[in-house]
Amino acid sequence: MEVEQLHLPAGEEIPNNPHLPALAYRGLETVARGAAACEELFTGNGWGGTWRDGVFAFHHFHSTSHEALGVAAGQATLALGGPQGEQVHVAAGDVLVLPAGTGHKRVEASEDFLVVGAYPPGQEDYDLRRGDPAEIEEVRGNIERVVLPPADPVAGASGPLVEAWDLCA
Repeated sequence: MEVEQLHLPAGEEIPNNPHLPALAYRGLETVARGAAACEELFTGNGWGGTWRDGVFAFHHFHSTSHEALGVAAGQATLALGGPQGEQVHVAAGDVLVLPAGTGHKRVEASEDFLVVGAYPPGQEDYDLRRGDPAEIEEVRGNIERVVLPPADPVAGASGPLVEAWDLCA
């Protein structure tokens, strides 16, 4: 399993996570089989609150939750990390795991682009922030309080997320 770590710089509006990298898992057959298979993978590894949709076309982030995004169909270019971040191409079979505070936005996508989202246990009631500078101190505090997930949404208790994030914590 190919997993890329993305270290995204903090910005004045999009804070990103100061300690944890975003992770990009590439070419997972299970996820490429479609939304139902992706949901089963995530819920089987303890991540819940699943939904099916695209990614908003505006910069946003969640300050109270980590988020997994499984690309069940199509392809897209996403801006990760806010205006100061980077563009990442994703396609069916890819999974992004975004630590709390990580900005994301759809730049372009195929018509069939479909994402399955999921959250660690107890973090399913996430917030939606758009980078209001007046909220930056509040959201930084929220991000610091978000606990590490007990398992990787793709590979369970011993997956790449557990190793990468435990090393950073």
